[in-house]
Amino acid sequence: MTDINLVPLMPEIFLSIAAMVLLVLGVVREGDSTRLLTAGAVVSLLLALAILLTSDWTEVLTLQGMFKLDGFAGFMKVLIIAGLIAALALSDGFLQQEEIARFEYPVLVMLAGIGMMLMVSANNLLSLYMSLELQSLSLYVLAAFARNSARASEASVKYFTLGALSSGMLLFGISLIYGFSGSIDFGVIMASLGGGGPMPLGMLFGLVFILAGMAFKISAVPFHMWTPDVYEGAPTSVTALFAIVPKVAAMGLLMRLLLEPFAFASQEWMQIVYALSLASMVVGAFAALTQENIKRLLAYSSIGNMGYALIGLAAGGAAGASAVVLYLLIYMVMTAGVFAVVLSLRRKGVAVETIADFAGLSQQQPFLAYAMALLMFSMSGIPPLAGFFGKFMIFKAAVDAHLYVLAVLGVLTSVVAAYYYLRVIKVMFFDPAQAPFDRDVPLARLAVLGLSVLFILGFILAPSPLMDQMTAIVKVSLF
Repeated sequence: MTDINLVPLMPEIFLSIAAMVLLVLGVVREGDSTRLLTAGAVVSLLLALAILLTSDWTEVLTLQGMFKLDGFAGFMKVLIIAGLIAALALSDGFLQQEEIARFEYPVLVMLAGIGMMLMVSANNLLSLYMSLELQSLSLYVLAAFARNSARASEASVKYFTLGALSSGMLLFGISLIYGFSGSIDFGVIMASLGGGGPMPLGMLFGLVFILAGMAFKISAVPFHMWTPDVYEGAPTSVTALFAIVPKVAAMGLLMRLLLEPFAFASQEWMQIVYALSLASMVVGAFAALTQENIKRLLAYSSIGNMGYALIGLAAGGAAGASAVVLYLLIYMVMTAGVFAVVLSLRRKGVAVETIADFAGLSQQQPFLAYAMALLMFSMSGIPPLAGFFGKFMIFKAAVDAHLYVLAVLGVLTSVVAAYYYLRVIKVMFFDPAQAPFDRDVPLARLAVLGLSVLFILGFILAPSPLMDQMTAIVKVSLF
């Protein structure tokens, strides 16, 4: 390869070296080194973030055009690194409490994060697939991290089996695209579709298979069947990781894929995204109504939230795409805060699992209760919290694109979803208290919760600058 400019890849290269160093340190060091390696992973991610923020985000291609760094990729990587740091902070103390502390945990999180960062910079179907699989293989192992738990083993098997199926569909779609366009490079694919004629039927089938594989990664209906079981069965810190970061990375990859190489096939893929969005919102809202397990409820909530994000993608244009990026940012912050509360609640050393277990939280730990209530209100889309602005921008983009059915159904499903969010608040504040909660909450977990609450409240004061920044990044990078 003659194109060996590795400067745009410095954050990924640094994290790869750091992950290998931490892995060797974990092997040679005696005793439990999970907390030491977790601290090392957080420091490494902070240094990678510093490298990324000091890099030039002017569009540049390297590795024979397989890797692209621009404003969109740079911002999505900032979100990914921030989400990884939050996920590692939330795991502090949890692995020891559940007696599953092993030094491989932070290393696997870092390797998954490297795959996610490469995903949003993919400019070739081969680099897209390799980065997606690097992320997926790490997450498969993390799902089964509680080796002695039958539920975790079941969740991991389901996740791996369905993930392998989605990878097969993705590869089959890539082979069809390659067969009909003669290339796997995004630029060449875009040029082959830019002639103004109809999209070849073979390429259309390839696009459908690729979208099916990507829909699995963001748990969009009807490819959501793994989500509730994996969320419930996996260790809660792993569930938090699944909810906070991979969906953001996968949505970023989906946006780059559809708005760049397949930009001229928008009439074809918009119909598919429309259907995925509609189904995800409806299933996410109504299926969650009957859930008693808090992690299953959050699983269906994430399905519904991805449905809302897909509205912006279906709307197309810079307004829709910038609304998606803003929504992903707000969703990630809210989800991190919610899992900080869920992970903090234990009775006699046993983690709470059902919504009924939240009873009496307002009397025993008012800070956690009021923070959770604020986050639930925000996820419901209650103004003037940040969650309201996220949904407002999504629905506004849909109305501007004349997608009135999606916008109306989005509002209606938000009303339905508000029931199960408000139900959690009702249980915390009005149901009689049960046995007292443990009060030993790690400082790192409280820090994540505090930052999440500050963001949700602070966004009210100055929403416009962040919205304008999202629009500027998307316009320059994707349009």
